[in-house]
Amino acid sequence: MASKPKTPAEPGTPKEPGGEMSVREAGKKGGDTVRDRYGAAFYEEIGRKGGKATRDRHGVEFYETIGQKGGQVVKEKYGADFYEEIGHKGGQKVKQLIAEAKQKRADDAKPKK
Repeated sequence: MASKPKTPAEPGTPKEPGGEMSVREAGKKGGDTVRDRYGAAFYEEIGRKGGKATRDRHGVEFYETIGQKGGQVVKEKYGADFYEEIGHKGGQKVKQLIAEAKQKRADDAKPKK
């Protein structure tokens, strides 16, 4: 009797005892290990280095081009009104942060009792 071929497990499904780790699980485990060993600043540093290398290789115009492409995809997916909505939300958040900073400054300036 022929055995049924195994199909890959869906991401997030439990593995059989002794089963192999999925690529996704291995990547997460490796990323967690790097984070624990080197800290979050490590990712900032390698991101900065990668960005500089990309700029040196492709030029500043490359970022303009990919930014425009990404913006076009977002516009097609969510519509032009999406930008107005997120701009308004961002403006409201900035307004809130400024008000909180002013309140903190005023509270810090009050004499302590």
